[in-house]
Amino acid sequence: MESATIDLSVWRSRLKEAKLIKLTGRVTRVIGLTVEVQGINAPIGEVCEINVPGEPEPVRSEVVGFRDGITLLMPLGELRGIYQGCSVTQTGKSFNVKVGEQLLGRVLDGLGRPLDGLGMLNSLGKSYPVDNRPPNPLKRRRISEVMSTGVRVVDALLTCGRGQRIGIFAGSGVGKSTLLGMISRYSDSDVNVIALIGERGREVLDFIETDLGPEGLARSVVIVATSEQPALVRLKGAFVACAIAEYFRDQGKDVLLMMDSVTRFAMAQREVGLAIGEPPATKGYTPSVFALLPRLLERPGMSDTGSVTAFFTVLVDGDDLNEPISDAVRGILDGHIVLSRSLASANHYPAVDVLNSVSRLMPDITTEEHRLQAGRFRDLLAAYQQAEDLINIGAYVAGSNPRVDEAIASYRAMVDFLQQGMHEHSEYSNTLEMLKAIVHKGVTGHR
Repeated sequence: MESATIDLSVWRSRLKEAKLIKLTGRVTRVIGLTVEVQGINAPIGEVCEINVPGEPEPVRSEVVGFRDGITLLMPLGELRGIYQGCSVTQTGKSFNVKVGEQLLGRVLDGLGRPLDGLGMLNSLGKSYPVDNRPPNPLKRRRISEVMSTGVRVVDALLTCGRGQRIGIFAGSGVGKSTLLGMISRYSDSDVNVIALIGERGREVLDFIETDLGPEGLARSVVIVATSEQPALVRLKGAFVACAIAEYFRDQGKDVLLMMDSVTRFAMAQREVGLAIGEPPATKGYTPSVFALLPRLLERPGMSDTGSVTAFFTVLVDGDDLNEPISDAVRGILDGHIVLSRSLASANHYPAVDVLNSVSRLMPDITTEEHRLQAGRFRDLLAAYQQAEDLINIGAYVAGSNPRVDEAIASYRAMVDFLQQGMHEHSEYSNTLEMLKAIVHKGVTGHR
């Protein structure tokens, strides 16, 4: 009798929560990217369905704002086919993504649907919220372990910790995607989640087949939202990648999240903000852009069970590292890797500008010996660059400056160390041995 009472109370509570009457709205106007709807009362973030006669499925849309009693929707797909008077129904749910181990090796679109032609993901039964909140700051484990990337310049001089968030800052065509591909293949993470947001459609297959390769794809999930996709799909693609990374993290895995690029994510939010009437602010970016960036960039990190280490690329506008998005992202992340166009022009890859890059967690996760050697390497490199003009024209006299003499003795070895082939993997222990040998060579060369 008691169990029957309990069951009855459960059903009563479900009955109270159930929405037995669904309000149906009507499309009144379409302006730019937004669809104006009357007759529904939905909160921000709820997914609604626009029923288009003649189409097999309704057009899913998300509530993005309100204006004078009008609900503003933005389609998670194409606007084509929508006309004035189309009926709109609420789903009562926010946007979720299906997750599971079967995602490994798959390529998905910005809404988490298969894009690789390998069939549907019907066996996925668990859903994760796409717009999840960042972890409680007091429940994040401290970062104490090194995460090897297999790239010498990063492991030796910009050492990254497991759970750290790093930005890769560069202009177009300087090698961001190539560096991401190297890290995805050679890092010691369990799972890679790679988000290509706003990229050219031509570059997607190039990245998967060339930069990532079969061995990288086998332990990766790739989310693709190319530049021609609606702004909201590009935004959701970034958050879908975060949700999938959080799922694998909650399974106790060490996840590597890579996103290319945050700048195009910000551009998508600018499109959304301008479409719903937000005023433009710094260089045309709306205030919501700078409010949304921390919500994205703070989601990776440590948890009780696993970790999400993140590399976010930033497409620097005009190679200006102080432009608004670069400046905002640099202030949020735990370090930045700057790629130099002059190094790339000289066929120096990866084109990492060591002296302008920093890993904020490197002092906490490396040994004292490693820190001293990395500092000595930087000192020698800086000394050579300061005297480079004199050296090139033959005006520098040996013995004038002992520090420059040491730099000259080790410069060729330093350049060889900083350069690395795209398909060359450097073990972390070997990297440290090479670093030690180069620093020692500078000292002995001077003597």
